[in-house]
Amino acid sequence: MIDIALAPIGELLLVACVIAMISRKLGLPYSVGLVTAGIIIALVPQTPRFVLSRDLIFNVFLPPLVFEAALQLPWKEFRKELPVTLTLALVGVILAGTVVAAGLHFWLGWSWLGASLFGVLIAATDPVAVIAAFKEMKADRRLCMLVESESLLNDGVAAVGFAVLAGIAAGASSGVGGVVPAFVWTLFGGALIGGIVSGAILVLAGRTNDHLVEITLTTLAAYGSFLIAERLHASGVLASLTAGLMIGNLGNMGAISDSGRPHVLAAWEFFAFVANSFVFLLIGMQLEDAPISRLGWETAAVAILLVLVGRAVAVYPLSNLFRPTKLAVSFLFQHVLFWGGLRGALGLALALTVPASVPERGAIILSAFVVVAFSIFVQGLTMPWLVERLELTRKPRAK
Repeated sequence: MIDIALAPIGELLLVACVIAMISRKLGLPYSVGLVTAGIIIALVPQTPRFVLSRDLIFNVFLPPLVFEAALQLPWKEFRKELPVTLTLALVGVILAGTVVAAGLHFWLGWSWLGASLFGVLIAATDPVAVIAAFKEMKADRRLCMLVESESLLNDGVAAVGFAVLAGIAAGASSGVGGVVPAFVWTLFGGALIGGIVSGAILVLAGRTNDHLVEITLTTLAAYGSFLIAERLHASGVLASLTAGLMIGNLGNMGAISDSGRPHVLAAWEFFAFVANSFVFLLIGMQLEDAPISRLGWETAAVAILLVLVGRAVAVYPLSNLFRPTKLAVSFLFQHVLFWGGLRGALGLALALTVPASVPERGAIILSAFVVVAFSIFVQGLTMPWLVERLELTRKPRAK
């Protein structure tokens, strides 16, 4: 019975390995190959059906993906770019979400609440999709840092904003007195919980040199911070992000042993690879249901257009605020930040949790799938060409 249950998972892992090898040889984004494989698998008769649920994404896949990305971020570079990335993440999500919400309300007649929910859940770029693509492309180091850190931060901001709006949809107070405390706790509570959990894990890790124990403790940090924060109605994404940043940087000071650190990093690269593979394969398997035909071509086109316009409004004006400073973001970088705003698992997970009381719930879920598919196949496939065309890849060092 166990063998039968595990067989489909083993088959999907085999597919992921084959797709990874083919994608690397062809120079194609790994995520595109996985989603395509997922669609093909779903078309094969009598293949097992996996449902991409909110719980599966939030409780299984998202913690290791966010944690691993944060684990690899050097604090010194992250802190240096923080004014830019925090502005893009916080103000950018608000601007992009507002553009999308207003467009859906006035163009398609959606309610303000439904339009706002979709606007905020789709406003954040997904670090899973972006980081995977940029690692394969070997893009410019600063560009990678801007994209990765902004993606992680706006991931958390979008999750916080969505949680507040979802609470209002579920019957919570929509007044300032109810919204502001909820927003503050969701935002800062997540970071606080991530800091407490990771601090305790670092204390324990400092008492051992066993790399297997260190890997286990970091796994507890990733999942523990995320799940505790979610249970306490704080942001699990920000909790896991904070835990990854603390362990990745403070762990260098002796909490993680010198001999164990390479093992820890290698283990987390593997965890992220597996989670990443399953996320994109399952997205492809859900896309086989042809959401565009169910959503309607007009609505699909409007959703995609508004998301692109919202991203442009968030990237170009805000980036140009830093033009007179040492943190100036070049126009070439801005183009990549705009077009590299891929969407993925987080948007789908949030869409699947829209309260049933929202009249546009079905349209929100289908629109999220359509936008994710567009970003993966159109933006994802053209990103390597764009980065090469703009000459933003890292130059090999002269011998």
